[in-house]
Amino acid sequence: MTAEKTEHAPMNWSRMWTVARTDLKQLMQSKDFWMPMGILGSLFFIVVPTILLLTITRIGDVEVVARMSQTLEVLPQSAQDQIRGNSPEGQTGYALAVFLFAPMAVVVPLTISTAVGAATIVGEREKGTGEFLAHSPAGTREIYLGKLIASLVPGYMTTIIGFGAYSLIVNLTVGPEVGGWFFPTAQWWIMILWVLPPFLAICLSLVLRLSATVRSTAAAQQASGLVSLPLIMIAYSQSTGVLFGAGNMGLYIGGIAWVIALVSLHRGVRSVTRSRLLGVAAGI
Repeated sequence: MTAEKTEHAPMNWSRMWTVARTDLKQLMQSKDFWMPMGILGSLFFIVVPTILLLTITRIGDVEVVARMSQTLEVLPQSAQDQIRGNSPEGQTGYALAVFLFAPMAVVVPLTISTAVGAATIVGEREKGTGEFLAHSPAGTREIYLGKLIASLVPGYMTTIIGFGAYSLIVNLTVGPEVGGWFFPTAQWWIMILWVLPPFLAICLSLVLRLSATVRSTAAAQQASGLVSLPLIMIAYSQSTGVLFGAGNMGLYIGGIAWVIALVSLHRGVRSVTRSRLLGVAAGI
């Protein structure tokens, strides 16, 4: 099959999954990837929340906790109405668990997936495997989507595992102070399952374009940092609004983000060409 026919051939899901599985297998065998990812996820999802929540819920009814509890009045009324607990410790622990740690569900997957996506295409050229991939039966759409999945899975899987661990920590430390297990809340489910995925897709669609056009992994990582930082800030601000419980805002935000993500992914397919995999058209 010629390259031209391959590009216009119907989508072959088997070849797409082959590209994704190959990249994921290489990541699983790379300690340089798993160790930093594990440390990052552990800090955000386990270490910092455990220390802070245990300190708040076990410190006792002292002036510090009382003052922290009073600062909850600065939260929007919709958020204040959600806070549970009859003691300053319980109310403060609930607010910290539900509202303060929203950044981790955004920062961790975006950081990890961006790091993987930045090197996924330009890395093929640097490793000398770009020529093999360019002459493979897989079309550019299949290569692009396979690379996208391989970049998405590590970040989102870390979030799912970390989110499960964080939920257990919250319910064990704060739950007794507020009348039982309460986490995840409905807003957190919406953020994790509906809002976060499209923001990940938007970020990766841009990062993969950069990875296909720059000349080195270092350049891709630097450029992707400039792209992902504004998206992290936007995603964090939107996720905070979702957690504050502003009606159906989370559903609306997620719906709009999905539309933008699908458009961005569709346009991003054009960035992957066989000439760029070969290094012929590399360059911004």
